Amino acid sequence: MTDFYRIRRLPPYVFAEVNAMKAAARARGEDVIDLGMGNPDGAPPAHVIEKLAEVARDPRAHRYSASKGITGLRKAQAGYYARRFGVDLDPESEVIVTLGSKEGLANLAQAITAPGDVVLAPNPSYPIHQFGFIIAGAAIRSIPAAPGPDFFDSLDRAVRYTVPKPTVLVIGYPSNPTAYVADLAFYEQVVAYAREHKLWVISDLAYAEIYYGDTPTPSILQVPGAKDVAVEFTSMSKTYSMAGWRMGFAVGNRELIGALTRVKSYLDYGAFTPIQAAAVAALNGPQDIIEANRKLYRGRRDALVESFGRAGWEIPSPEASMFAWAPIPEAWRAAGSMEFSKQLLAEAGVAVAPGVGFGEEGEGYVRIALVENEQRIRQAARGVKKFLER
Repeated sequence: MTDFYRIRRLPPYVFAEVNAMKAAARARGEDVIDLGMGNPDGAPPAHVIEKLAEVARDPRAHRYSASKGITGLRKAQAGYYARRFGVDLDPESEVIVTLGSKEGLANLAQAITAPGDVVLAPNPSYPIHQFGFIIAGAAIRSIPAAPGPDFFDSLDRAVRYTVPKPTVLVIGYPSNPTAYVADLAFYEQVVAYAREHKLWVISDLAYAEIYYGDTPTPSILQVPGAKDVAVEFTSMSKTYSMAGWRMGFAVGNRELIGALTRVKSYLDYGAFTPIQAAAVAALNGPQDIIEANRKLYRGRRDALVESFGRAGWEIPSPEASMFAWAPIPEAWRAAGSMEFSKQLLAEAGVAVAPGVGFGEEGEGYVRIALVENEQRIRQAARGVKKFLER
């Protein structure tokens, strides 16, 4: 097999073995409770689906769309930021529509990265935060995922002593997989540091609306001067239950948005126009689904923590996101997250994501996605209890 350069830089896909076991079990007719993939099980509001169907009936809607997104959608996203965060955005120069935040982040990495650049990314983190830049030719230096003093100590050491000097800092809160949250004071410190040391900051805010406390999740762009150094990615996937629609956005710094716009103009013609029109309906229409989804995931979180705790597996209650970051039960620590995940699937019929798949600092944990209803979560807990007793 040809040894392609970019493929050579990617390690074996850690989740592939668990996914193959899951598929084989289902092929045998076994019931697998899949808490591994963060794949929302809900549907968007009826008015969004109706708008999709309405526009799709127009013969003119089936032409190529606009790579940077239709004007109405960019205006709708700017309106969302104004309402939610009090942030003013120019829809022409500070907003671009992406085919999901994952595609957008990867294409931005291609736009701004030169071979040999050093990029700072949290460990553990969502894989695209690291591998989007690795594919683009960069080297990754890891920093702690938790937004505390260790984060800034590590950041400062990396900037001062890494050669060549890092050019980009990637952050994402509420985080996937760890469910860590950041406050505005953290973002203020990040922006001040980035401006002083000439770092670009890429913030992933995909879980902006899935928080469980009384304080809404902030945006880095709420910090005065943040647009000088930062761009932020958001997604319709979890907020509006539109994961399969592949609708996301990048907003913020004009230079970064311009670079992403230029690269995307060579790569795609934008999302299908009816999907973009339906996304406008989601952003501009009734927002009941946001609170409904937050309530849904909160109920699942509480069911998971309570039922798994009674089964003998203590899981810290996440403050945000649709994930729990669960330490492996003590008896299985030596086996590691990969072996534990495989045995849990084989013996209990419960699929989780091994923590090592999110970086070496994820070893000792698994990520549990809140994508099954409360009854199924409690059923999983019964399987876990028998598994741990064995």
